[in-house]
Amino acid sequence: MTPRVLIVDDDDGVRYTIAGILDDAGVDIAQAGSAEEALTMLEGDPELQPGLVITDLRMPGLDGLELLDRLLQRPDPPKVVLITAHGSERLAVEAVKRGAYDYFRKPFDMDELLAVVDRALESVRLRAQTERLEGEVALRRTMVFESAQMRRLAVLVRRVAPRDVTVLIRGESGTGKEKLAEAIVAASKRASGPFVRFNCAALSPELADAELFGHAKGAYTGAHRARSGLFREADGGTIFLDEVGELAQAAQAKLLRVLQEREVRPVGDDRPVPVNVRVLAATHRDLEAEVAAGTFREDLYYRLKVVTLRLLPLRERPDDIPALAKIFLERSCERMGVPAIHPSAELLASLSSRAWPGNVRELANEIESLVALSENGELDLSTLDGGPASAATPALAGATLKERMDAFEKQLLEQALADAEGNRTEAAKALGIGRATLHDKLRKHDLG
Repeated sequence: MTPRVLIVDDDDGVRYTIAGILDDAGVDIAQAGSAEEALTMLEGDPELQPGLVITDLRMPGLDGLELLDRLLQRPDPPKVVLITAHGSERLAVEAVKRGAYDYFRKPFDMDELLAVVDRALESVRLRAQTERLEGEVALRRTMVFESAQMRRLAVLVRRVAPRDVTVLIRGESGTGKEKLAEAIVAASKRASGPFVRFNCAALSPELADAELFGHAKGAYTGAHRARSGLFREADGGTIFLDEVGELAQAAQAKLLRVLQEREVRPVGDDRPVPVNVRVLAATHRDLEAEVAAGTFREDLYYRLKVVTLRLLPLRERPDDIPALAKIFLERSCERMGVPAIHPSAELLASLSSRAWPGNVRELANEIESLVALSENGELDLSTLDGGPASAATPALAGATLKERMDAFEKQLLEQALADAEGNRTEAAKALGIGRATLHDKLRKHDLG
């Protein structure tokens, strides 16, 4: 897929001319009449972010150099090509030294313009390919996947893992949030340091407070000796706070202090202790609603969500189900001492057609149950839990598993679009998937 190009120029004529040339060359384009408008556009849908920005050097308000500086501060900056007028070559050279990819002069030659853009887009494509491959290697250390959605997540893991920032992992229960945290740690600069995990819902508020931040001797009944706490145990490494939305208000305040001041105060001790810890947090809760209800601190919420990664539910990435089923089947057979069982097309089709409200964890348990009840190397599909599949799989005589699954998926898409009278936003809601996911699947099935 050709990376998107954003053209920024306050001169409508110049902008439309460049857009026409690139459009004729098959390039996906967007336009902005000022640097301020361009920056606003960049805050929108991440699926529509440009890989290349072509901007005029001299514009009212923010000029091209200022826009370049703003773009280079972004976590994933696009390539930037500048348009210069006669007499501005010195500034253009300065811009290249500051990080611009290239520049061209106006009035511009069409062949020169296309040559510069082609080189820039090829650089963008190579960077994207490298990111994708490195990201998949990082994420496959802990997770099994084949879907386009998880491949996109792998790219984000590759970007954020080496950057020492707090990450909030969102997703339904059972989607694998802890596995995602493990992948981030393994690809981070703290990989050799301690990795401490804590489930915030596992203990009472008082015990959770002492467990996380430590306590002095005699701080409460039964505290016969001082304890350092998990944050100090994680010093120099990473702490993973699962179900962070369950933290009591007092512990929330202390966690905020750790994130702001990089220090902890043990229960019963007024002396702060410095800590050097990266925080990864996870939740299945709607923290925005919790903030609105006053049960979760707004300042802590913003401190946690420096970067947010979302793990989609299994029903939104059915392409991952066969791969997950195969690995769970292999592991269950090995653990129970059962001879290897190869999954049938019927089994995989049945599993792929189910909604899996418990997500990956539910799928793993279902496979384990099938293996436990198997006989002579055969799985009894009648024991599958949850009743019938979420929809009837189309009958395709002699079809392969992939053909059956594709036909089933296409049928669901067509029906959802018909029910929504072509409204893709409504169709996505009805299917329980995001717009980007729907777009990918429509393109996959040539449905527009």
